[in-house]
Amino acid sequence: MKQIAGLDIPQTLEQACDPQRLALVVYDMQLGILSQLKNADAIVAKVSQVLAAAREAGVRVFFMRHMSLPRELMGTFAYRMAMAWQRVDDPNEVKPWFLRDSPGFAITPELAPRASEAIFDKLTMSALEGTPLAIALRDCGITAMALVGVAMEIGIEPTARHAADLGIIPVIVTDACGSGHAEAAERSLESLKFAGDAIFADADAFCRALQRKPG
Repeated sequence: MKQIAGLDIPQTLEQACDPQRLALVVYDMQLGILSQLKNADAIVAKVSQVLAAAREAGVRVFFMRHMSLPRELMGTFAYRMAMAWQRVDDPNEVKPWFLRDSPGFAITPELAPRASEAIFDKLTMSALEGTPLAIALRDCGITAMALVGVAMEIGIEPTARHAADLGIIPVIVTDACGSGHAEAAERSLESLKFAGDAIFADADAFCRALQRKPG
């Protein structure tokens, strides 16, 4: 690993995947979101593979859930975003999709968060905005964050960019990140690659990196 001024500079997947300095963020693997994907089963399988490897390696795991506010608490931007997603012109036609404790709000049972893992709810696209995630990562000395879940073009890209702005290396597990629009997701990946902040790997490579022995 490259070093300068007493600092380690991770450059490879293996260097970033130190289980003591890495967190896994499972983004919005909720029933109401997965039901909108054509390949939901494949994404669940890949996320399950990554999650099992992370748990085996002792990586800290954080689950995110997207939450809708009831109409009585929605503001200007909440209505504007809901109108765009639901393709309606009248705010009176908006129906909050992910109300707390609604069936679609739940994380898919195949992933079943453990008592030792956190679940954070959010209103934003970045998992690091308006949630305790950044505080928890900083307090644990996390320097890299692996991202899996849905959707690449909606939430994973802004989360990766936000992580980089906070000095956390984003590790994108590409085949464990689903999308609602394949072309938009590909553009997100290409944009992140161009920026140069993130490390990219498929699920198999990521799991192998976690299994390696120190030294």
